[in-house]
Amino acid sequence: MEDVVDEKATAGPTMEVDEPAAPYSVLDYESFAAKHMPDLGHEIADFKHYSWRPAKWRTLDKKITSSEFVCGGHKWRILLFPTGNSNAPPNEAVSIYLDYADPKGAPEGWHACAQFALVMHNPHDPTDYVVSHAHHRFTAEECDWGFTRFHELRKLYASADGVKRPIIENDETNITVFVRVLVDPTGVLWHNFIHYDSKKETGYVGLKNQGATCYMNSLLQSLFCTSYFRKAVYQIPTQDDVPAESVALALQRVFYNLQTSDQAVGTNELTRSFGWKSLDSFMQHDVQEFNRVLQEKLEGKMKGTLADGAITKLFVGKMRSYVKCVNIDFVSTRSEDFYDIQLNVKGMRNLYDSFKDYISVETLDGDNKYFAEGLGLQDAKKGVIFQSFPDVLHLQLKRFEYDMQKDAMVKINDRHEFPFEINLEQFLDESADRSQTHIYHLHGVLVHSGDLHGGHYFALIKPDKHTRWLKFDDDRVTAVTDKEVLEENYGGEGNVPNGVLPVAQRNQVRASKRMTNAYMLVYIRDSAVDSVLAPFTEKDTPPHLKQRLEDERQQAEAKKREREEQHLYLTAKIITDDSFSKHQGFDLAAFEDKTWPASELATFRVLKQELYSTFKGRVANHFNVPEQQIRLWVLVNRQNKTVRPDIFVPETEATLNVESVRNSMAARQSDLRLYLDIWEIAPNKPIGQPFADVAQNHIMIFLKYFDVQKQTLLGVCKVYMQRTARVGDLSSVICEKMRWAPQTPIKLYEARGILGNLPEIKPGMIELMKAKTTFQQSEIQDGDIICFQSDITEKEALDYEQQGLSPTPVQFYDFLMNRVLINFKPRDEEKDKEEFDLTFHKKMNYETLAQKVGEKLNHEPIKLRFFASNAQGHPKGPLKRALNQSVWDIIQPVYTMAQPSLLFYERLDVSIIELETKRSLKVIWTGVHNKEEATLPFLLPKTNMIHDLADQILKQVTLSAGSTNKIRVFEVTKDGKYQKEFNSSEMLGNLPETEFYAEEIPREELEPASEDKIINVFHYTREPARSHGVPFKFAAKPGEKFTDTKKRIQERIGVSDKDITKYRFALIQIVGFKQPTYLEDDDVVYEHKFAPEDVLGLDHVDKTRVPESKGINIKG
Repeated sequence: MEDVVDEKATAGPTMEVDEPAAPYSVLDYESFAAKHMPDLGHEIADFKHYSWRPAKWRTLDKKITSSEFVCGGHKWRILLFPTGNSNAPPNEAVSIYLDYADPKGAPEGWHACAQFALVMHNPHDPTDYVVSHAHHRFTAEECDWGFTRFHELRKLYASADGVKRPIIENDETNITVFVRVLVDPTGVLWHNFIHYDSKKETGYVGLKNQGATCYMNSLLQSLFCTSYFRKAVYQIPTQDDVPAESVALALQRVFYNLQTSDQAVGTNELTRSFGWKSLDSFMQHDVQEFNRVLQEKLEGKMKGTLADGAITKLFVGKMRSYVKCVNIDFVSTRSEDFYDIQLNVKGMRNLYDSFKDYISVETLDGDNKYFAEGLGLQDAKKGVIFQSFPDVLHLQLKRFEYDMQKDAMVKINDRHEFPFEINLEQFLDESADRSQTHIYHLHGVLVHSGDLHGGHYFALIKPDKHTRWLKFDDDRVTAVTDKEVLEENYGGEGNVPNGVLPVAQRNQVRASKRMTNAYMLVYIRDSAVDSVLAPFTEKDTPPHLKQRLEDERQQAEAKKREREEQHLYLTAKIITDDSFSKHQGFDLAAFEDKTWPASELATFRVLKQELYSTFKGRVANHFNVPEQQIRLWVLVNRQNKTVRPDIFVPETEATLNVESVRNSMAARQSDLRLYLDIWEIAPNKPIGQPFADVAQNHIMIFLKYFDVQKQTLLGVCKVYMQRTARVGDLSSVICEKMRWAPQTPIKLYEARGILGNLPEIKPGMIELMKAKTTFQQSEIQDGDIICFQSDITEKEALDYEQQGLSPTPVQFYDFLMNRVLINFKPRDEEKDKEEFDLTFHKKMNYETLAQKVGEKLNHEPIKLRFFASNAQGHPKGPLKRALNQSVWDIIQPVYTMAQPSLLFYERLDVSIIELETKRSLKVIWTGVHNKEEATLPFLLPKTNMIHDLADQILKQVTLSAGSTNKIRVFEVTKDGKYQKEFNSSEMLGNLPETEFYAEEIPREELEPASEDKIINVFHYTREPARSHGVPFKFAAKPGEKFTDTKKRIQERIGVSDKDITKYRFALIQIVGFKQPTYLEDDDVVYEHKFAPEDVLGLDHVDKTRVPESKGINIKG
């Protein structure tokens, strides 16, 4: 027990201080507890009360405890701080706590859930008291709980208003504690879940939430616990698959990890196999939709394998829809498979009611008669009946519906009961097979908590007949009670969890709707439980999967150890003559060039305390060179910003380790950069003493050759020269190395380094050397680089310059200094596939960039458009073509990333100049009969008017016979109910980005009679919010019966006599959200007092609608 007890006010609504409103006596223990300790809805294991009278209050110690008492098999006592225990003095209140008496002597992992009330009362009058109550899970970490500010000290000594005696009288008071120890059926009642171990407590682990993937986690846990399904997934051959590209393999890996891991399992690999980007993981989708798409994908993967047919066997049932005519002998039926059943919740008391509603018979009569082929319109009965149910039945409760009054989707939180067991035989067709039972047991409940715009999913699952119900809530798995499975997920008017209302709500009469309720139910046929939930054995897991994941586990552990031991190691990068010969750039290799990738060099992870001699042996072995023939030079950062070999590592000290080499010879570097110096042995000569001929008066010089024709500057070799030798002596060495004729004219340049800071270039970086001076006079030292080229004439140099090429290393170094590597990707991957890298000079302009890309793509540069990339690597808006804009301005490089800059390209059919001055738009042509006949593309000057566009449209369409030759160009409002016609003088460049429509104007609309009303008409299906098609104008005529109006509408939209019988016509009044008023033949539309928003609606099925692609897309 700690000396200082922290403030326990964090219990929030679970504790409060009550002042007595009636003269209850503390000694009337049962009544007093009933009044001051609310029913929390949990079973009471034991109830005790204990009283204590501390004497001589003013002389009490700062901290005292009462004698112990037992309740629920646990020892308790009162912990009292008479002058307070606040961490922020002054202490003006008494502090009292209920204390677990012997936490150290209790069994490991003990806990006790207790509800308690602490009371101070006058020693002579038990109706004069102050009381506070709370509840808490007592553990070894939190073994006392109560009230730091139980009551103000000054008030305890004084008589309160209406109370005759003070709480502390004659320096005495009574303290009574009431304790209820509650039954914890799940082991997690009031758990804070700190250090909670799901695997240890339940045998299962959770799934990590990537942002908004709780819906997916809930379904995956349900499928995982369906053993038959898990086995079927394991039977899909995936030995040669890549996890990030194979849904089957990624799902196998998730399932295997759920079987074997002690920690919550990640699903990133699985969502990557779906082809999802990171943003998809932050978008909450529908569980039912996700389940259908996943099952469809897996069913395709299972074909032709041992798992073929598993999904059909588990999840697929059959239903028969029918229409039966009442007055004639005609029946139309159709059987179809179902993977799940969507059941209504609104207006349904329970699951049985929902099933009865599903198979209820609809009467088709009046305006809604059935059209029987060859028999005309008939009264009929329409319905659906089940022919078979699958072994595993997925029931989707329709918690989300469209609310016509709100014109929006809403969540239905009504109470809807479902049982642990249900018999579905009564819902079968008379001819259905009844040889097997149709009693089903509840296996899983997928729960949604929240509203339409957001919320959280979790799953309640009974994994098998013998395991209790468990709650799978993302990364946590806990046991739950039957009440938590059923009652708490029915929805409807609900009590607040734990039965404790906040004080502010105590007087509220109106109960609140539960926002947490069942969304999907999983039932399993009684006779199939043993096979569907059969115990999982070791042989059920594919050996290749176990081996693969075991190898990955070992690799992950190795990487983890490597990270943990990183401080013991350093990295050594080795430059060789071979890597030098392939390097085109500054120095011997590229290390930290922010505009160019680093050189690929042999890299060693070296223990800092490893002896240098051991490390040297490893290097020699790696490059397959005798150890005595090599020595290693340490590269250092010079003041002129070059990185050059400075000194070779001496081998005179046997105890020299690698860290000492780094610290003493390259102190400013975190890692070692080394050059491998190999002593070349002349043919047919003994090794002798390597490097013996290279005395201190020799220097090691690196030679680079500038090939003016190829425009390359690459390493050739290194040579040792005497310091006193003349620079010109290199010519003969170079001719020999290059196999050139002796006396070939050669120019030599010294690469001195970079003067000034990147990216500015200043003179003196490279300069021509004087042949007659010595190396010592030229201040050449070990590790310096000398560039050479075969001399060219002034005319040749001028020719190269005119071609935009470098005639000497001086200019070429300028290019290297300013070069930038750009990665080009197609903006439209469906249209273009080619991805490539190109190198540019930073000062090149937009035209040159377009020219080089055009050459690469074999496409006209002027018909290319480029897009910069955002931080996520996605294209931004198009780059404007500006002739004075440099490549460096275009790419806006991020200096912290040593990787190529990224631009996206797009091939155009027109020049970019034309595109920037013209408006590209598409117009949907609906003709005279309100049908989408064609989509017409246009590229017109932005200064053109709508009437110019209309003229262009007229050139491409065929008008009806007797046409008015007039067309209307318009857009459609977002709700799909109205046309918004464009003014003929509006400029195209000023129009919004929208979908353009055009139609031929009928004569009666163009030339209406003086009394006619032009009204708006639109198409919808069942509900006005479900609009489709294109709205149009129509002339309503005075006195015309609707039976005649209907004929004109039929002619206007060009539908057949048969199809028009399936249309219903209604007046839609937007103001007041009134229900559609369906029209009868004798009605007169003209007589309706049309408000500006009122429309005539045509209620019919949208036959032109192309099914939309699923909101959830799984690719792998």
